Amino acid sequence: MIDLAARLQIESLGQRGEGVAEGPIYVPYALPGETVIAEIDGDRGHLVDVIVPSPDRVVSFCPYYTRCGGCAVQTLAPLPYAAWKRGLLVTALQKAGVRSEVAPLVDAHGEGRRRATFHARSDREGVHCGFMQARAHAVVDLENCPVLAQSMGAALPAARSLARRLATSGKPLDIQVTATQSGLDIDLRGHGPFAADLQQDLVRIALSLDLARLSNHGTLVLEQRSPVHAIGNALVVPPPGAFLQATLAGEETLAARVAGALKGARRVADLFSGIGTFSLRLGETATIHAYDSDEPALQAQSKAARATLSLHRVTVATRDLFRRPLTTAELDTFDAVVFDPPRAGAEAQARTLAASAVPRIVAVSCNAQSFARDAALLAEGGYAIDSITPIDQFRHSPHLEIVGIFSRQAAKSARRGRLFG
Repeated sequence: MIDLAARLQIESLGQRGEGVAEGPIYVPYALPGETVIAEIDGDRGHLVDVIVPSPDRVVSFCPYYTRCGGCAVQTLAPLPYAAWKRGLLVTALQKAGVRSEVAPLVDAHGEGRRRATFHARSDREGVHCGFMQARAHAVVDLENCPVLAQSMGAALPAARSLARRLATSGKPLDIQVTATQSGLDIDLRGHGPFAADLQQDLVRIALSLDLARLSNHGTLVLEQRSPVHAIGNALVVPPPGAFLQATLAGEETLAARVAGALKGARRVADLFSGIGTFSLRLGETATIHAYDSDEPALQAQSKAARATLSLHRVTVATRDLFRRPLTTAELDTFDAVVFDPPRAGAEAQARTLAASAVPRIVAVSCNAQSFARDAALLAEGGYAIDSITPIDQFRHSPHLEIVGIFSRQAAKSARRGRLFG
């Protein structure tokens, strides 16, 4: 039930990018220091008017801002924005009991996002294709999105064309679009198997859009050209719907920090390796053993590695590291380990890492809370924290990437008869 509009003083910016007033009451799109009028519904506030704006308020650059849920913070000036986003990680570490300096936020937006998942819904008014409203089930129709890379310029029109043909099913669709060196790679989700006539229509649409590849929940519909991604000197063709860092700048920033931290390592384990974002770069100077539960991603990585003459040996192994993490005995055969798990983190694997003698560990994460938990486990196991760096490839959102570098004391590492680097 919505109460009468109230006058609120915004005290801070919350973890989701919402203004926080006493209560607490969370008011999206309000900024710290502002006096606002908001309609109150429980602990939520709908911003009606800004009476006293923050001196840090700037004009948003997107006409869909406050309607589309894709961006949470567009009107905060760059310096306070960077301080807020870094602060998300600082707070998470403090709550987990991790004592460490946190480096300044590194911007990795680059040219913009090279992949996106659009949502499509149909009703009596037609087909709606775009992003979801914030905390709502309605789709905001988009003509364009300014946070996307130029290579994604045709992504929304392509998604809309496909959604229109599939609208008769009445099913909600998710349309994952990735820009590759060969063109757009699209994976459709939500419809189910296609009848023969629908399959033929979609092939015609894909040809007219000049898509590199079209898939339906991972099943190939049409491939005109292999959707290629360059990872270091390797060329990878990921399976449909495979994970890829959101921006090219983000991938390169993460990879450079991982490579720098592991310089000199001769034998490296890459855990949750996916298609080889780190393995195929680290393999230029080290022998790599890559582990992941996603067998198609590993196969793509292995194929790319075999075709890249400059790489040392890169082996892959299908393994569910949540249920069967590498043991300390297995880990102790490596000079270094890098792990980049999903948002849930790698608690089970972090525990065995904490008990190992691996000289150097690099933890990469897209979630501050799970990163902080895993970092606490490593610290409790005797690992020193060399650095923790927040990286912003999801600009204007509360999401960030994190790279933490950990080192084992030389005394414990020496018992393995080999020191790092």
